[in-house]
Amino acid sequence: MTATATSAWSDLAELGRSEAALRAFLHGLPGVDRVGAEQRAAQLGTRSIKTTAKAWAIDLAIRMVDLTTLEGADTPGKVRALAAKALRPDPADPTCPHVGAVCVYPSMVPHVAEVLRGSGDRAGSDETSVVHLASVATAFPSGQAPLEVKLADTGAAVEAGADEIDMVINRGAFLTGRYQEVYDEIVATREVCGDAHLKVILETGELSTYDNVRRASWLAMLAGADFIKTSTGKVPAAATPPVTLVMLEAVRDFRVATGRQVGVKPAGGIKTTKDAIKYLVMVNETVGTDWLDPDWFRFGASSLLNDLLMQRTKMTTGDYAGPDYFTLD
Repeated sequence: MTATATSAWSDLAELGRSEAALRAFLHGLPGVDRVGAEQRAAQLGTRSIKTTAKAWAIDLAIRMVDLTTLEGADTPGKVRALAAKALRPDPADPTCPHVGAVCVYPSMVPHVAEVLRGSGDRAGSDETSVVHLASVATAFPSGQAPLEVKLADTGAAVEAGADEIDMVINRGAFLTGRYQEVYDEIVATREVCGDAHLKVILETGELSTYDNVRRASWLAMLAGADFIKTSTGKVPAAATPPVTLVMLEAVRDFRVATGRQVGVKPAGGIKTTKDAIKYLVMVNETVGTDWLDPDWFRFGASSLLNDLLMQRTKMTTGDYAGPDYFTLD
């Protein structure tokens, strides 16, 4: 980070010390041209990616998947099987890359850690997993709990072995203009995370406008988010290309202003290889190749992986594998 960027970041970080300054900054951000954003996202979705470029994109998309199960019926056996699949998505093809992370509830973290680390004590193992272990926290998916409960939720997940935390913001606080409350909760959660990366879920389907998506993106980044994420996957309006475009523009502008790079994770509703490649084109065209890396872009998904595997098999063997060729998650 250059001296100029360091100074700019220091100035922006000071916004969190004043509720009035934070509000003035967020409402001073340029408004989003709704029609323009939707047209731009639709235009990028028409790009045709074929042959070797498509094969490269499929492997990259697999490496970007946060393989997720967040159901009340999750069991230790189910999440262990999911973790094994994350390490070897296609057991018949050792050249198939692993996914980016496995994402589960805090109570399931120890069971995933056993598979990823080869030990029940993830923190004490000398073996480093190639797949990250993510856990949702802070009263997921509603975010409606006292701060001490949210922080305990986060701390338990980190202690159990999670090296990534997906937190949800309090949308009620955000939508009623209590930006300082949202900011302070993210800062406190970031502190409890320690070395674990913090992915902040905006739940964009409940934010109503693209302007709110832009404000929430900047608010999360100012508070220390390592990633900004669209959705919990628990509301009907999950990730959409226009919303993701607005968030990508926010991380681009944030890096210009501060020198700090923040990742983006669309989650919910991305089910096909065609969809995933559209998002990769959007990343390339909006923020550039620096974000075409699992460290900076992820897909929150479950069914997406199987479609990627089917398309990959078709490109490598010429035979189209059906859904029953791979485990159902």
